Amino acid sequence: MKRPRISIRTFRRQLASIDSTPQFAILGVCSGLVTGLVIVLFRKLVEMPLSVLLPGGEENFEGLPWAAYFFFPFIGALVLGALMSLIKPEHRRIGVVHVLERLGRYQGHLPFRNLVTQLVTGTIALVSGQSGGREGPAIHLGAAGSSLLGQYLSLPNNSIRILVGCGAAAAIAGSFNTPIAGVIFSMEVILMEYTVAGFIPVILAAVVAALINQLVFGADTAFPVPAVAMNSFHDLPLLILEGVMIGVLAAVYVRFIQVIYRRAPATLWLRLLIAGTVTGLAGLAVPQVLGLGYDTVNFALLGQLPLIVLIAACLFKIITSATSVAMGMPVGVIGPTLFIGATAGGAMAAIAAGAGLDNISSPGFYVMLGMGAMMGAVLQAPLAALMAVMELTQNPSIILPAMLVIIIANVTANEGFGLRSVFIMQMEMMGVEFRQNPLSMTLNRASVASIMSRSFKHVPRHIDVDTARALARESPHWLLVDGKDHPREILRTEDLVSYLKKHADVKSIDLQEMPATRRDVTGILLQATLSEALDALNGTNMQALYVNRISAPMLTSPVGILTREDIEAYYKT
Repeated sequence: MKRPRISIRTFRRQLASIDSTPQFAILGVCSGLVTGLVIVLFRKLVEMPLSVLLPGGEENFEGLPWAAYFFFPFIGALVLGALMSLIKPEHRRIGVVHVLERLGRYQGHLPFRNLVTQLVTGTIALVSGQSGGREGPAIHLGAAGSSLLGQYLSLPNNSIRILVGCGAAAAIAGSFNTPIAGVIFSMEVILMEYTVAGFIPVILAAVVAALINQLVFGADTAFPVPAVAMNSFHDLPLLILEGVMIGVLAAVYVRFIQVIYRRAPATLWLRLLIAGTVTGLAGLAVPQVLGLGYDTVNFALLGQLPLIVLIAACLFKIITSATSVAMGMPVGVIGPTLFIGATAGGAMAAIAAGAGLDNISSPGFYVMLGMGAMMGAVLQAPLAALMAVMELTQNPSIILPAMLVIIIANVTANEGFGLRSVFIMQMEMMGVEFRQNPLSMTLNRASVASIMSRSFKHVPRHIDVDTARALARESPHWLLVDGKDHPREILRTEDLVSYLKKHADVKSIDLQEMPATRRDVTGILLQATLSEALDALNGTNMQALYVNRISAPMLTSPVGILTREDIEAYYKT
């Protein structure tokens, strides 16, 4: 029995359709492997220097001498400013916003040089104690690594888009050991759609990356959360109040980023120096704001921080993180939202306890809900935040109060202040147009190879009668007729058959002069999505496309024909 032939060309062809579940599952596993290894490398590059430089662990910036609170971020900003000034502007684009831009404009094709920039600058920023998170750089690294894998294999663009989502999910899973939250974050923030076919590779990528990081760093989550639960219904008024408060803080945080960005100087090194100076000065007053601040979050979860420290850390983290993000520091925003939400929730619990409310739940309960609410409100991703809370606590009973606080915070921020996702807001500030509509999202799921017609013949303009009769006998659906330098038009073979019946004595035929219904054509590459194909038709006012083989994009090597009617039939079914 002859075995079916397996080749990379066959694999590409199968990936052209979103329904190729086994092939996309393989992509998800490969993405998880690549991203898991990249995240391990990134964490090691950050944690190893900090374990040497900081007394008592890689997060204990508070253990440094007093003067170092300022000089660590200040010198780090000087180094980053000098380094970034040597990099071309197009290679400085990094972070989640860069991923979204490339996904929206370039079908998820992320450049290698920007990945290197993110790896190097993100490491320097976090080692020098800049006020930000590691998950933003991690998402870029994971998405770019997965995208480059797809580009290396010359996969169709619809599968590269899925690979970007896989990389983002795997990065969150590897950074926090929260695979479910990684999957929902990718679907809610990066891909911005939920499909069954899309879930499978993204889930596999998150699981594989989480397993790799557990092998290296252990199975513990990013925060050792104590047992937390709602003790009684006496907590409900405070939970409602906490949701409103977090919604207001989220709006303040994002608006602060906007205000600082509008007033930021044009010179990059000066912006980075300002961010480092602000962080350093804040560190002199409240050293807890330096670095990731996960140790501070842990103390807040255990109720071991006094009220004044909680309030000061919350306010100064808003200032330092907003300044760092607005000035272009290569750090993430998710970590700071967790810090701000944790300290705000801890402060509320401390105030309630000081007011004599003895029947309320533990401080860790309010801290954990504050973290989820702040993350959900700033990112406008409530489901991802809810899953993060559940995975970090490993306690399903927290879902009900978490849903209440997270939704109230999202509604307060969105309806009360018109707040949208911080990433979309950053793109708008940078002048990057980002629009997703149901039609383009549907067409981006499939490649042109999934519906193009392979029943065609590529022929010259002038053919003899014997060639014409041979074409009539073979009866391909389309004839692709050459112009001067490239294919010019298509016509149906049935028109040639009708012409031969009426002109039996003809010796040669000019296909461009023969009576027929013709359609002008332009070329598109085989890896293009149906959305790109529709854009090409609209942009050139053509009626059809001839599809070029991937291996020879600069040559005329047509492998299929695609019409506007084919595309319309796809999204109508």
